Amino acid sequence: MAGKILVVDDERDIVGALQHVLTREGFQVAEAYDGREALEAIRRERPDLVLLDVMLPEVSGVEVLKSLRGGSASPALPVILLTARKDEIDRVLGFELGADDYVTKPFSPREIVLRVKAVLKRGAGGTEDDARTLRWGPIEVDLDNHRAAVAGRSLGLTITEFRLLADLVKARGRVRTREALLSEVWGYDAEVMSRTVDTHMRRLRHKLGDASPWLGTVRGVGYRVQDPGPA
Repeated sequence: MAGKILVVDDERDIVGALQHVLTREGFQVAEAYDGREALEAIRRERPDLVLLDVMLPEVSGVEVLKSLRGGSASPALPVILLTARKDEIDRVLGFELGADDYVTKPFSPREIVLRVKAVLKRGAGGTEDDARTLRWGPIEVDLDNHRAAVAGRSLGLTITEFRLLADLVKARGRVRTREALLSEVWGYDAEVMSRTVDTHMRRLRHKLGDASPWLGTVRGVGYRVQDPGPA
């Protein structure tokens, strides 16, 4: 699995260490040291994934993420946030804004590599289902072209949101527990909060708009796609 990774951090030793380990794993690596440089590098380098520090000079990592998720150029670009903060609220904020993953400093190089590969694997698909276009009510998921739509309207999902919706639609009404979704969509379950699933479901429902009732919650268990019945 090769690709280009943009590493954004104002600590040059961290950038150098990540560049070394990612290059050794076969990735191309570009770097930026503040938020403005990051936005320029994203346009110039067209990376496959961004490792983004939250606390950056000029423009914060949070503002960079907001710009990416609110723009039309690269709304689905995978982003893993890096931060020294350990409060749960910071993780929740990152996921609310559309981050695909979150790593707290200090971290091991091996952890970064595993998380980068897991996020990129989500984008590559990796499903062997015979049905390449999945439908449930007004929701349509095109696995080959990595697109999701409601009644023909494109949803503009991030990679993680797409994988989450595809998993639920493939289940065809069966309940998917938070643990199962963490394993299937995120690719691992260590150090990932079940609240992560809830946060992404809120974002997914918002993007579904009028079709949001088709995503049902089974309290204390998980989620499923469902026919909401007549309004």
